[in-house]
Amino acid sequence: MTPNKEDYLKLIYELGGYQKRISNKAIVTGLNVSPASVSEMVTKLEKDNVVTHTPYQGVQLTDSGMKYASSLIRKHRLWEVFLVEHLNYSWNEVHAEAEQLEHTTSDELTNRLEEFLNFPSTCPHGGIIPKIKEFVVEPSQTPLIDCQVGQKIQIKRVIDEIELLDYLANIGLTVDDIVTVEEISTYDGPILLKNEEGKTFIVSRKAAHNIFIKLID
Repeated sequence: MTPNKEDYLKLIYELGGYQKRISNKAIVTGLNVSPASVSEMVTKLEKDNVVTHTPYQGVQLTDSGMKYASSLIRKHRLWEVFLVEHLNYSWNEVHAEAEQLEHTTSDELTNRLEEFLNFPSTCPHGGIIPKIKEFVVEPSQTPLIDCQVGQKIQIKRVIDEIELLDYLANIGLTVDDIVTVEEISTYDGPILLKNEEGKTFIVSRKAAHNIFIKLID
């Protein structure tokens, strides 16, 4: 399977495609590609029997697709942990490097890497790292786009996408930050967040679709 196909499978998995259908629009946003490219790739993946596609509803991983995607996610996230903890990469720099490494990493090397890292449970972006031959279901988390003004929230996970990670690093928002939703602008305007120190973060609607949070009582 080509690296491009693998990237699609990984994103569908990250968006919850192991238990629900993922729209083409969500894939377009997550990979920053054209709708036509997504339609073409979905057709190819369906022929490979790794996804099923229902017109106007989206795609969902097959059992074979789940197994393949989970293995890729495992390799990718372990390399991200290694790069952050041992080579001093920042959390927004590791995705591109891990993207290259995952496609060439054997299962044996993956297992040894996991042991070397002392079996980490999550990656720097908040995603669960699957164990050997394990399908991981991410905890049910609300996307930031669905929050309401006045809610106190904690950033729990962000989708592994280079532009999104660079964007969040630029505004200074990261996993585990606790903030309050101060304002949600109309007409697809940005979402204004504020932390306990009074620092504000202006988050675009596009980014808010791929940031997952937990409500704080």
